[in-house]
Amino acid sequence: MQLGEELKTCFLGKRIDYYESIDSTHLEAKRLKKIENGMIILANNQTDGIGTHSRKWYTVGGKNLLLDIILIPNCDIKKIEGLTLIIAKCMVTILKELYGIELSIKEPNDIMCNNKKLAGILTEAVTRGDIVQKLYIGIGLNINQISFPKELESIATSLKNELNKELNREEILIKFLEEFEKEYIKIIQK
Repeated sequence: MQLGEELKTCFLGKRIDYYESIDSTHLEAKRLKKIENGMIILANNQTDGIGTHSRKWYTVGGKNLLLDIILIPNCDIKKIEGLTLIIAKCMVTILKELYGIELSIKEPNDIMCNNKKLAGILTEAVTRGDIVQKLYIGIGLNINQISFPKELESIATSLKNELNKELNREEILIKFLEEFEKEYIKIIQK
């Protein structure tokens, strides 16, 4: 997945570490010794994706958006209160703009469509005292996947299932990163 010159951000996504297949983008982000503010760990497939409460995030390779964003805010923890909800709102906003789809947020971290889970967000902060040194933001968005394991069929969906068409993962990622960067800068600078 290449974003190239289409991505109009100041710092988000300027470095992308791409993996065809990986255990988990979230685990890889936390394993890295050298990180940069705004870098992204992006995978075409995850074999051991992580959701909240140590749940597994099920995915089909090459069909969905699987990423972690690494941020180095060095700000008071109070500034990032509600960040997961801001991320969810950014995703809902851009998907409505791109495809006219109405989504809801099941606080704090799930994006829902017709009472089924479309996306999940996992936000983890590393702090020293009240200062946030690092943020790891894991995002799984079901885009072109059409089938789910039996135990998830009644509770999970994808954009393709809801809109009956194949969607462009790069387009979604670019729009999301641009929208999220604007919102993130606002909260960090306040």
